Amino acid sequence: MPNMTVAAEKKALVFGLDDVLFPKKDYVLQVYYVFAHLLEYTETVPPAKDLIGFLKSAYTIHGEQGLFKRAAEVFGIDGKYQVHFDRLHLSAKLPLKLLLYKSVKDMMQAAHEDGKRIFILTGGNPAMQLNKLQHMEWEGLDRFVKVYFEEELISQQKEPLAHLLAENGLEARDVLHVHASDDRSAGTVGVDRLDIKQILTDLTLDADP
Repeated sequence: MPNMTVAAEKKALVFGLDDVLFPKKDYVLQVYYVFAHLLEYTETVPPAKDLIGFLKSAYTIHGEQGLFKRAAEVFGIDGKYQVHFDRLHLSAKLPLKLLLYKSVKDMMQAAHEDGKRIFILTGGNPAMQLNKLQHMEWEGLDRFVKVYFEEELISQQKEPLAHLLAENGLEARDVLHVHASDDRSAGTVGVDRLDIKQILTDLTLDADP
């Protein structure tokens, strides 16, 4: 596992998105909030507060898989709202900004000040990932970040990280990939990798309320 100090030797940093720049749950739970209020406004029932509480609990315990079906069975929600539920994951206007992890924001700011290039390489539905990016509180960092969507590149028969390197004139040794623990996307191109958990747990000063 490369140490964070490896970043000082690099020309570029590549970050994932979900649970790397911010907690994925911060997006998902806001989508549930928007959906619950839409449903209450349209059908009057169930009360948004009750549905939000159920979705939050079920997400925490079971994850996203089959979550609408669980809620529909408990609250008697018409199956036609599955389309709305799914669409909101792609395009919901969130009530609150998504905040970067403080340690990641500091790392990105330091990298920019040091003249390093900053990239985001994200998997998942490009429309949904773009919506997340548009709702983030960047504090100006978005002006220096270039984004790549893995699904788009894979559909073009391109290996995502290898394409990013080639398009930007970078060698594998020039780059550090900061990734979520379950992300194995960059292992085959020889890029040094840093698990986001190492950043978030090592920097104890980030435990802001």
